[in-house]
Amino acid sequence: MKKPLRPGCVSLALIATLLLAPVAVFAAAPAKPAATDNGYRLPPAALQALVDAPRPPQLMLSPRRDLAAMMQVPNLPGIDVVAQPELKLAGVRINPRTYAQSRFSFGTDLWLLDIATRKDLRLQGLPQPLALASVSWSPDQSQIAFNHVDAKTGANELWVVDVATRSARRLTAQPLNTVSGRGYTWMPDSRRLLVQLQPENQGAPPASDGIPTGPATQQTQAGGSVRQLRTYQDLLKNEADARLFAHYLRSQPALIDLGGKLAKVGLPDLYQSLTPSPDGKLLLAQRIERPFSYVVPSFYFPRRIEVLALDGKLVNEIAKLPLFEGLPNGNDAVPTGVRDIGWRADAPATLIWAEAQDGGDPAKQVAIRDAVLMQAAPFEQPPVTLARLGTRVSDIEWGRGDLALISESWWKTRQTKQWRVAPDDVGREPQLVFEGSYEDRYNDPGTPATQSDAAGNPRLILEGDNVFLIGDGASAEGDRPFVDKLNLADGKKTRLFHSQAPYYEYPRALLDNAGTRVISTRESPTEPTNYYIRDLSQAEAAPTALTRFAHPTPQLKDVKKEQIRYKRADGVELTGTLYLPPKYEPKRDGPLPLLMWAYPQEFKSASAASQVTDSPYRFNAISYWGPQAFLAMGYAVLDDPSMPIVGEGDKEPNDTYLEQLTASAQAAVDEVVRRGVADRERIAIGGHSYGAFMTANLLAHTRLFKAGIARSGAYNRTLTPFGFQAEERNYWQAQSTYETMSPFNFADKIKDPILLIHGEQDNNSGTFPIQSERMYAAIKGLGGNARLVMLPNEAHGYRARESILHMLAESNDWLERYVKNGKAEAKAAQAEGKGGKSKAGK
Repeated sequence: MKKPLRPGCVSLALIATLLLAPVAVFAAAPAKPAATDNGYRLPPAALQALVDAPRPPQLMLSPRRDLAAMMQVPNLPGIDVVAQPELKLAGVRINPRTYAQSRFSFGTDLWLLDIATRKDLRLQGLPQPLALASVSWSPDQSQIAFNHVDAKTGANELWVVDVATRSARRLTAQPLNTVSGRGYTWMPDSRRLLVQLQPENQGAPPASDGIPTGPATQQTQAGGSVRQLRTYQDLLKNEADARLFAHYLRSQPALIDLGGKLAKVGLPDLYQSLTPSPDGKLLLAQRIERPFSYVVPSFYFPRRIEVLALDGKLVNEIAKLPLFEGLPNGNDAVPTGVRDIGWRADAPATLIWAEAQDGGDPAKQVAIRDAVLMQAAPFEQPPVTLARLGTRVSDIEWGRGDLALISESWWKTRQTKQWRVAPDDVGREPQLVFEGSYEDRYNDPGTPATQSDAAGNPRLILEGDNVFLIGDGASAEGDRPFVDKLNLADGKKTRLFHSQAPYYEYPRALLDNAGTRVISTRESPTEPTNYYIRDLSQAEAAPTALTRFAHPTPQLKDVKKEQIRYKRADGVELTGTLYLPPKYEPKRDGPLPLLMWAYPQEFKSASAASQVTDSPYRFNAISYWGPQAFLAMGYAVLDDPSMPIVGEGDKEPNDTYLEQLTASAQAAVDEVVRRGVADRERIAIGGHSYGAFMTANLLAHTRLFKAGIARSGAYNRTLTPFGFQAEERNYWQAQSTYETMSPFNFADKIKDPILLIHGEQDNNSGTFPIQSERMYAAIKGLGGNARLVMLPNEAHGYRARESILHMLAESNDWLERYVKNGKAEAKAAQAEGKGGKSKAGK
């Protein structure tokens, strides 16, 4: 479900990484076979142009919704940036130079946009070169804070912009610590910021001489309950790692005013988060404690939750949570005790949190799963129960004392409910607002619209008992975003806006509390995404353009896109987006080589799996990451064809994974061939992550495809024995399913060439690099046709320009050789094979 733009939020990246310089479609020359050396390679110019295309800026709406901060998004960093030192500790990747979470792309420019006049307002005094890690409006909109990072010098600085004078200045010379988050938060008065600083005189990181002090030892408890231990990455390995993690996590909380005066808040500690109360008088602090773990990341470490005064003195201890080394089985499992704690936005200083009533175990049969509790300062009275829910609380939206919305959901059934509650009158019976399946996109009511209040917290936009809902508007015709006004008293809905063809227009935020004006993004297949102001009281009036981002690839504006529908053999209706190059005509030009790119999804009902996704009116964005890039090389593309894995009722989807996957792939191939746009002998399949897993399975169990591209996947499910993707059973509960779904077990059946690409430092749970390494070794040992490309310094998503260019070069070579020119390649191989036999006979 999409969330509307919330005023004052950090950043909103609405436009995908685009696009392409002028290219020659159809006429791309065949590429040479991939080089055998280990140097970085360049793809053809048409593909290289995608990587170097400029990106549109991001827009961050101000709290009063009359200004926007605009941040320029840079091009990809070089491998020299991505290869900077990086520590991998307790599930966190840390840049040791800056005491920050590792990142490699920063905003390179910042300016203001006046919503009324649509004029850009430039800022003075910005650091040069600018490297923005985050941006945040003050609650009163008088200031903008931002985090400027320079990895070369180690700078991690807090700056502010005075909006009235449009001038920037550094607020403090003492560097931030942003290992656990952004490192700064506006206080509700807009005159101070709560910051986490690198402690003074902390000293150098603990050094290791490489000589072990002893083995790293772990011990189970006999008779312990069954726990899920997912295959997390970047875990601590020994005590030296633990000391290093503690050093980099340790921060000094402080309050700093706009004059730069700093007041420390207590002593340095291992803070995970610090949040001021809406009245600005108290702080909610969460800090990690020993013992650390070698099997789970830091968010499961022991944690102390406290309320502090502004001088750091303890006001109240809320909870002391133990180490959680695994949860009960099931995707609805949660830790016990205080969970998801925060401040109630519409009260001065009231804490709100959830607590599991079933021991966090979804297998237990109980009527109440979660309790939602509140406790108000000065915390002399015990907590009161705001709601008792039959499933897990998933969201709370605050309005006023008599109106808040609580949502709950249950993964096992995909059911969700939304309730109206009165936080100031906990005895009032909750009112059911919505109930249904969150898989059912056609009946999704939308997300309540919010605005920033005087303290900077998101609050429901209310007009009496009316709330405003912004949603995707999924339908059989595709997504048609909407704005509704819902009266919570009588349930009456009024539609205020509905996106109309030939545009896809998404309302991002209401610009007033009466729901008469919105800021939206609008696009069409030939017009790039831009921001608009729309007057909802004038339904027929055209919106006013707020930005005018140019078409990034005018030479490709005539790319043909169609949202196609077709059926699987079992009757499940499927959707895909078919792209064809400009000037291509099927009857005149004949079938093209085609690249199909997909990602399977699990469903609990065939009806939900059959629903149309996306919109035919979205902009034809051609990025380097997706399959559309190969339109520039003369390929047809079928993007995101439905690959639903359905398990209705008590059936588990994955128990028939292969049957459903191959049936979906067969239907997609048959459809593009029926349309005359694809040659059955020249179709490739590809995907990233779970899509790579799909790719290997389709090559192992069908001969539908002439080649495959599998990026950063997992192929042996015994290496992820406590669940993967949406599979909640462990290996010992569903051994046959795990083994049947693992393409590694059928490597001898892979008869068509597969290109395996993987980041050497993959940080995604389950997709360890060894997955691709072992899959390649198996295919190689069995005499199959595979190529393995391991990208240095890359995580699950590739970040360096050199890596992306190399990925495209390898992919293009593979497609050229085995798909576009696949028939010729097959004939040559056959002839070579015959010649070899003849020579051997002599």
